[in-house]
Amino acid sequence: MAGNDAGGTAAGHGYGVPLWEPDEQTVRNARISRYMRWLAGRGVPLGDTPGYQDLWQWSVDHPGEFWTSIWDYFQVLGDRGDGPALTGGPMPGVHWFPGATLSYARNALRTAWTDPGRAAIIFSSERTRAGSLTYAELAAEVARVAAGLRALGVGKGDRVAALLPNIPEAVIGLLATASIGAIWSSCSPDFGTRSVVDRFAQIEPAVLLAVDGYAYNGKDYPRTGVVSEIAAQLPTLRAVVMVDLLGTARGTAPELRPGVRLLAWPALGGDGTPADTEFEEVPFEHPLWVVYSSGTTGPPKPIVHGHGGIVLEHLKGLALHLDLRPGDRFTWYTTTGWMMWNFQVGGLLAGTTIVLYDGSAGYPDAGRLWRLAAEEKVSYLGVGAPYLTAGQKAGLKPGETYDLSALRGVGSTGSPLPPEAFTWVYEAVGKDLQLGSMSGGTDVCTGFVGHCPLLPVRSGVISGRCLGAKVEAFDESGTPVVGKVGELVITEPMPSMPVMFWNDPDGTRYADSYFAEFPGVWRHGDWIEILPDGGCVIYGRSDATLNRGGVRMGTSEFYRVIESFPEVADSLVVDTGRLGEDGRLVLFVQLAPGCELDDGLTGRIRAALREQLSPRHVPDEIVPVPGVPRTLSGKKLEIPVRKILLGTPVAQAADPSALANPEVLSSYVRASSL
Repeated sequence: MAGNDAGGTAAGHGYGVPLWEPDEQTVRNARISRYMRWLAGRGVPLGDTPGYQDLWQWSVDHPGEFWTSIWDYFQVLGDRGDGPALTGGPMPGVHWFPGATLSYARNALRTAWTDPGRAAIIFSSERTRAGSLTYAELAAEVARVAAGLRALGVGKGDRVAALLPNIPEAVIGLLATASIGAIWSSCSPDFGTRSVVDRFAQIEPAVLLAVDGYAYNGKDYPRTGVVSEIAAQLPTLRAVVMVDLLGTARGTAPELRPGVRLLAWPALGGDGTPADTEFEEVPFEHPLWVVYSSGTTGPPKPIVHGHGGIVLEHLKGLALHLDLRPGDRFTWYTTTGWMMWNFQVGGLLAGTTIVLYDGSAGYPDAGRLWRLAAEEKVSYLGVGAPYLTAGQKAGLKPGETYDLSALRGVGSTGSPLPPEAFTWVYEAVGKDLQLGSMSGGTDVCTGFVGHCPLLPVRSGVISGRCLGAKVEAFDESGTPVVGKVGELVITEPMPSMPVMFWNDPDGTRYADSYFAEFPGVWRHGDWIEILPDGGCVIYGRSDATLNRGGVRMGTSEFYRVIESFPEVADSLVVDTGRLGEDGRLVLFVQLAPGCELDDGLTGRIRAALREQLSPRHVPDEIVPVPGVPRTLSGKKLEIPVRKILLGTPVAQAADPSALANPEVLSSYVRASSL
């Protein structure tokens, strides 16, 4: 993408309005400031009056020293070894801390031995199920379940799969699995049978942890039948362990083939003998878990992260960027099928209390998560960007409605947060909060760009590039550009990059996924603009670009205009043009209840796009649809819809089982004939 051709740069258009500035006390007390003082005491040359940009530059110029300092500063439990921090290269041939050994679970549970009575987990749900676990109680449960897994023959390197919602049993299962050196993988129970099998069959699990059902939006969804279907298609299963969430597991147990044991969760390791907490120390890059790409156009990529990379990355991100401290209460609204669940569990590494919520963010009303934050005195509330934009459109005023005095930070990710939503947070939630918009991916289980308490918050702008992440914007020739839109790339390795893809023995699929376009450089697939002062703006997926008459624009700018209309509940825009050939620009709109797409609304939409974007970006057609197709983690499906418009059958364009709402795809098939 040529920077001079890029539309939607951050100059003007409501971007960059100052909303929050850290005061002297905030800067002085921030954990990242303490870390910088610690570095100065070790003789790290950051300058006489170093700021965040000086620290970031050092972290990416000297990655080995930086990540070693993270290990030492946070006193990671394990043996770092005497060897270099990283060897090999170029990417993806880099290996981290080749002589080190550690355990993710041991580091996550260390507070159980220093402050055993501190709350580790607070859990709440749509149903009456709620409570808490101290770190000591969590460690005891992890020991019990680990003993039960060992009794089932699970050992180092075996896989434990989970079909569980965001409940304590999922966290316990992950830590127990990691403690014995086995490998964790989870899906949300709202996934369809095919979606689950497409993921779990690739990794051949030995044990499946599952739930009898879940509650969402005021309705119960039994799943024991689905568990039977899934288990039948996983030939390596030795056992299924059922969590009785709805109270139906005993009465409607899943049907399993001969040889597969069925256990209830309390019976796992529950012989009455207290289990000792044991931790298998594993190499730094030993697989911790398998997470998956969306899988909308093919088999989901099974992405493997290592123990060490995740421990270091999550300690850095949660403590230095989110400024979380031991005893803080941290939550992110997520399911176990999204990497933000893994990130949320990482709060245990930082000694926080993680707050789990199981249910719909909109039930019984749109203020449910703000009420959760008030009831549980949450320090940091993380959500998907659509939750904030929905609150803005609904005119909510959480700061007036709820007691949010404990809330210091609000996080947003999943899609670009428009400037108006930034402003709404400071007008309607609180003026003293740090709003942190961040962008990254399942691929690294963290953010590349985000916020920290040393940097100001400006509307529509992500505060900066994260420590240790050498993010750059490349033009078409692979040259870094500043102040122009380019491909988001990472030019230096990060320890939480995948250690491999499962069933990719020679690394071909892994290399092709990120390093094919710029050898030795990670191409992520997003448009980014890096501002001269270090701020960043994400404009959406680079493979979903709108290219009209040579003017290229990310889809996020389009959605910002369209979804400002109260009559529009959601939208999706597709450019059907191909190389050397113009196509149609089609805008799909999901209308708010009681609204219709009449000539008046159509005219106002076209006028707004002409004025705020360009005449080239006025759509050729505006089509009403019952819904916008999204992945199970909530991302819009521009590319599959584009394929449908160009004549690709739905079954080839997108896997319906990988969608949250596959029933809406038929309306796009009809639109392809327009």
